[in-house]
Amino acid sequence: MPGRRSVLWFRRDLRLGDHPALLTAAAAADEVVPLFVIDPALWKPAGDVRRAYLLASLRALDESLDGRLVVERGDPTTVLPRLARRVGADSVHVTADTGPYGRRRDEAVEEKLAGRDVPLHRTGTAYAVGPGTILNGSGRPFQVFTPFSRAWARHGWPTPADSPGRTTFVADAGEGVDGTHWPAEPDLGDLGLPPAGEQAAKDRWAEFLEDRLGDYDGDRDRPDRAGTSQLSAHLKWGEIHPRTLLADLAPRRGKGADTYRTEIAWREFYADVLWHRPDSAREYYKPELAGLRYERPGAAFDAWAAGRTGYPIVDAGMRQLHAEGWIHNRVRMITASFLVKDLHVEWQHGAREFMRWLRDGDLASNNHGWQWVAGSGTDASPFFRVFNPVTQGERFDPDGDYVRRYVPELRGLAGKQAHRPWEAADGVPEGYPERIVDHAEERTRALEDYRRVRES
Repeated sequence: MPGRRSVLWFRRDLRLGDHPALLTAAAAADEVVPLFVIDPALWKPAGDVRRAYLLASLRALDESLDGRLVVERGDPTTVLPRLARRVGADSVHVTADTGPYGRRRDEAVEEKLAGRDVPLHRTGTAYAVGPGTILNGSGRPFQVFTPFSRAWARHGWPTPADSPGRTTFVADAGEGVDGTHWPAEPDLGDLGLPPAGEQAAKDRWAEFLEDRLGDYDGDRDRPDRAGTSQLSAHLKWGEIHPRTLLADLAPRRGKGADTYRTEIAWREFYADVLWHRPDSAREYYKPELAGLRYERPGAAFDAWAAGRTGYPIVDAGMRQLHAEGWIHNRVRMITASFLVKDLHVEWQHGAREFMRWLRDGDLASNNHGWQWVAGSGTDASPFFRVFNPVTQGERFDPDGDYVRRYVPELRGLAGKQAHRPWEAADGVPEGYPERIVDHAEERTRALEDYRRVRES
């Protein structure tokens, strides 16, 4: 005769270590039913890359659960009450979702479960400090990063959660619950993804701490070097928690550790902004820039998306996106600036294209990063700061190695010449496009449009 059962509903917390919601689920029952719901509202808009990475992460989680992960498909407001009834669950436990959709969904699920006298318990978030927690002296949210980061550091965060000890996970706990609702594997063609899952995240983090943290402050802007941790996808899916990273960074000193903590704070800041301003995921944080003249996506947008603009650093970035489902952060800024300020296409179109391809596609970080570049967000790069794709490439990829790695047409050009193929003695190499716009002319247009909006 089974004892009390709880359901642990996994979302962006695909791990077993440092998992407060797992602790509460295990403490509340003798048996825990581990569940993941393929929610059409999130599955359909996700690109194949993010779907494939999620499935790989779920397989890793399932393996750590000895094949007991229950995967259901459908609207969570229907799936959770039905499953709770079938398995005889007394409670459902989750890591709180702080995004706009997730908050609405969880409120609806909670209401449905309450009708069956099954409580929904929220424990912890995907962040070291829960969004909405840090307020200024007037009790209002911060709108600028630096004072937020200081208050965030003063506030502090919990240490990593303890292990729940021996937990009995069950999958075959009721009629109709058989865990056979896994989606088909997306066809990614030649695109390759790195290992997913909790152990992969731990291994990558350990390797970064040992080999690259000391040089992080200087190397993080160099796409030609393996200078970043590339933990963004692991953090996106909760295969590792930022609280774990911060605990490991605590005893370390130096610019590398300090800069990495600052990057974690940026992630937390953007989540906090989204908590207070859910509209900023799609709309302008600073609405005055919506008055700029923008072009509708067309042939130029398609060339940008395909990595065929004639500007090597831009093209290398977009081709890296297609090859790996990831782009180096410095190059994200360069490619975004080119779309918004050279091609005059609104940032939302670029943000959607990134979310379609990025394995680490995170609504708060991605869309607020685009707003930063567009000059319409918090701490925005001033609109009159227009990234020059040639000088940016020469500065951050000084030997042209990054460009040659992703743009094979330019592998015959040595050194910095890879950033100026139109100056090659034999002209632009065969197969590589001419520049689709003149950067100097488009910069002048962008600044003129900005002046007009400011004066209107």
